[in-house]
Amino acid sequence: MIDLYTWPTPNGHKIHIALEELGLPYTVHAVDIGEGDQFKPEFLKISPNNRIPAIVDHDGPKGQPLALFESGAILLYLAEKTGKLLAPKGNARYHAVQWLMFQMGGIGPMLGQTHHFRTYAPEQIPYAVERYTNEAKRLYGVVDRRLGEAEYLAGDYGIADIATFPWLRYWDKQGVTLSDYPNVQRWLGAIEKRPAVERALKILSDRVDKQKPFTDRQREILFGRTQYERR
Repeated sequence: MIDLYTWPTPNGHKIHIALEELGLPYTVHAVDIGEGDQFKPEFLKISPNNRIPAIVDHDGPKGQPLALFESGAILLYLAEKTGKLLAPKGNARYHAVQWLMFQMGGIGPMLGQTHHFRTYAPEQIPYAVERYTNEAKRLYGVVDRRLGEAEYLAGDYGIADIATFPWLRYWDKQGVTLSDYPNVQRWLGAIEKRPAVERALKILSDRVDKQKPFTDRQREILFGRTQYERR
């Protein structure tokens, strides 16, 4: 059994999707990041960077429990544990890993900044909005060119797609016109129709009202001093 510590964010959805695709048994533990659950000592023992998602696999290597944080590391672990969603060796494996690293180093951080400055920042800073919106469009262009060559990022559907999909499905928050990237549009539509993905996107969805703005307290926890306290 896997204990999954998560919240319905793009990074959380990566692991929701992987677990559903792989059919692994898991128990969901909600970490309400707007209430500061990510700073609780018991969570920090599992995820010292106070970020979701994190897992504890009680049937880890040699039958011993294994705790992991960082979504990319978790995806690699789950794929290797099951022998699915990642080629075991050779060029196909490295192609998948490179696109996974592209998501971890580019798509996630840059689109996260795009979300922040376009939607969550207390004031609109034109330079920041323009910079990160332009970077979002550049990244979409990279993905679109790749998906013009192959059905999925690494050729076959796998962890690179699972890592990237939850971020690109929020194109409307990133200043992107999806029709400008027809290959991404096709790819998003195909992944959205997968039954495992449909199930995964429902996890903890009842805990978040996306139409309701953050309270001042939630903004402080997510973006203010609370985030930077030494623990």
